[in-house]
Amino acid sequence: MFSWSNRDGKKDPELFQNVSDGLKRLYRTKLFPLEDTYHFHDFHSPALEDADFDNKPMVLLVGQYSTGKTTFIRHLMEQDFPGMRIGPEPTTDSFIAVMHGEQEGVIPGNALVVDPKKPFRKLNAFGNAFLNRFMCAQLNNPVLESISIIDTPGILSGEKQRISRGYDFAAVLEWFAERVDRIILLFDAHKLDISDEFSEVIKALKNHEDKMRVVLNKADQISTQQLMRVYGALMWSLGKIINTPEVVRVYIGSFWAQPLLIADNRKLFEAEEQDLFQDIQSLPRNAALRKLNDLIKRARLAKVHAYIISALKKEMPSVFGKDSKKKELINNLGAIYEKIQKEHNISPGDFPNLKKMQELLSVQDFTKFPAMKPKLLESVEDMLGNDIAKLMALVRKEEATMPSQSVKGGAFEGISNGPFGHGYGEGAGEGIDELEWIVGRDKPSYDEIFYTLSPINGKISGATAKKEMTKSKLPNTVLGKIWTLADVDKDGYLDDEEFALANHLIKVKLEGFELPAKLPNHLVPPSKRQEHN
Repeated sequence: MFSWSNRDGKKDPELFQNVSDGLKRLYRTKLFPLEDTYHFHDFHSPALEDADFDNKPMVLLVGQYSTGKTTFIRHLMEQDFPGMRIGPEPTTDSFIAVMHGEQEGVIPGNALVVDPKKPFRKLNAFGNAFLNRFMCAQLNNPVLESISIIDTPGILSGEKQRISRGYDFAAVLEWFAERVDRIILLFDAHKLDISDEFSEVIKALKNHEDKMRVVLNKADQISTQQLMRVYGALMWSLGKIINTPEVVRVYIGSFWAQPLLIADNRKLFEAEEQDLFQDIQSLPRNAALRKLNDLIKRARLAKVHAYIISALKKEMPSVFGKDSKKKELINNLGAIYEKIQKEHNISPGDFPNLKKMQELLSVQDFTKFPAMKPKLLESVEDMLGNDIAKLMALVRKEEATMPSQSVKGGAFEGISNGPFGHGYGEGAGEGIDELEWIVGRDKPSYDEIFYTLSPINGKISGATAKKEMTKSKLPNTVLGKIWTLADVDKDGYLDDEEFALANHLIKVKLEGFELPAKLPNHLVPPSKRQEHN
């Protein structure tokens, strides 16, 4: 149990069993009262429920039709899921929450939003047009024991995007984006185009760039030269839409279990898939921290929202001219933002989108807005200044006591062990399965150099070795590590085998591979294996 108390004795000590419990209680007791008083839920996001804090990490897949979203999920799980449809035309016409369940089956949207154990109850606000296009596919799959995956309808292009969906597609995606741990945008390397609807969606996700990753899929269908051009065009397009100096991480590959059409970039695809899988596998480990971070972001927005609403209330006349004053205040909202920034020393990045806020305010009754209530704001300030910092310590404590969490099963198992693991048999791992010492192949050429260095009693000093090793032009920090690995018997000298090993490790580094932290058994010189063990 983790606890802390307010030293002034005015408040009861907060007792939390775990991070999830702590987040729920802080939200209910300190943040929700501020949100409720200032109509936060009418403007920004529905109130959070217990399921929002308890649910597994979620991955949201977004992309135009036929970019391979559903195939990507199938590739991760190595199993079909209920409701799955794959094809070259728009086939997934629904939002499908792929979640773990002992019994395989489908839960329709209307039933899903009344289940208190699922984090989807607030989606009820988007109406039947959306709920008829929303379902949960449950199946017993090891990947889903750690994460849930949200498949989305293919974003339309050309004439198709003009047909109304019957619900606010971008708003639904924004709702999911606020609650998921990772947003993966998929693009097809073979037909790279960003439709108006996709551009609108990416802009709607703008406040969640930290969760965004980009996958350039089907990259095996084009040549290396074409791939370079497509990658450049994608980065240019994303830079214009997202409009931030930071570059979103882009993973290049072909994410399905079929032979590569053009295998020239196989090694690149393998490395990119490994990086993406590691990113997804880290989600359960970082889930508590992500929820804490999202609560802080929400609290900062709620605080600013309270200042805006109370400032508008303060300016409203008590009797005559209410409508004209309301229009004036909405038009001058930018100036009100600036005034609040200066008065309360708030960053401009904490304020809601000006145009969107003006639209939402136009349908509100300003006379029902509450005036400033300092106690509610003080409570949130106390949460941000004290409680969150102490809850962060509990996050670290939980991470230390819990076993290492990562996503297991499906495609994640295929690359974790054995000869098909990433980097197996390459670099310092070369020769791992061979009976002969791999360094021995090039030892005759290394011996020629060794004996020109005038060894004494079969060994050369560190100073002599340094003169030869620096010819590689590697930095001293790297050569120092190579020396430490090669001096197997730690006597401060290198014999012919250790010198050959040093040169082998230099070759490994020059070929672009990383050095091992510890010398692998297969690289230990044969004459020193007994004493090394």
